[in-house]
Amino acid sequence: MTAPSARTPRPADGWLGHAGRGALVIGAGGLGAACARGLAEAGARLTVVDADEARLEALRADPAFEGVDVRTVMADLTSSAECERVVTTAARELGGLDVLVHAVGTNDRRPVVDTPDEVWDRIITLNLSTAFWTGRAAGRLMREAGQGSMVFFSSVSSLLAHRHHGPYAASKGGLDQLVKVMAREWAADGVTVNAVAPGYTETELTREYLARPGMREEMTGLVPAGRLGQPQDVVGAVQFLASARASYITGQVLYVDGGRTLV
Repeated sequence: MTAPSARTPRPADGWLGHAGRGALVIGAGGLGAACARGLAEAGARLTVVDADEARLEALRADPAFEGVDVRTVMADLTSSAECERVVTTAARELGGLDVLVHAVGTNDRRPVVDTPDEVWDRIITLNLSTAFWTGRAAGRLMREAGQGSMVFFSSVSSLLAHRHHGPYAASKGGLDQLVKVMAREWAADGVTVNAVAPGYTETELTREYLARPGMREEMTGLVPAGRLGQPQDVVGAVQFLASARASYITGQVLYVDGGRTLV
């Protein structure tokens, strides 16, 4: 591994200012776990929430979290009341909430005409409603504190009209607008709200899809960078947008997509 340049600040050096900050990560899947590791490396104290105990167990067993101040909480994130409880409890246990990272999402690829109501409801609830519920609860606390940073996970599907992505694209497009509205409402209170929009990224959510014959090659061919994304690719963007270095950046959607939205 090449040593970092002397001119390249490292999170461990405190350049991002996360040391000792309280961060709540909603979602312990591939992207959420990667962001939790990145914030831990930068010195943050963490609460990580997921509805799947197996994901939380894997996170607790990850050597990257050895010696890190991290709590894991299993919760039903499809409930408004539970999202509210998770945020307020995390803030109390962390001694304040400085960072919220919302990394929850699901998809069900099928044509719009073949999409039943229950699939629409499930995707909109998990991808968009949970962002609203957790963002609203965190916003109240951060406004009162006069500071805080939120980072939500959008997608290139909020911009590109992918076939068989009706509910997913709608949820991510709605999320982009929700981020902008929250950012505008809370900017004067010292709270920043932004989104990171990954391109085609290898996670649990895309594994089965990419395993279809020829699909990996087709998806890779659409990315100018010539490769699919990995969860680690989004970590730097989240670390930065959640930091004091980005205190004048709010209401933005940052595409981390290898150039996919350029073509």
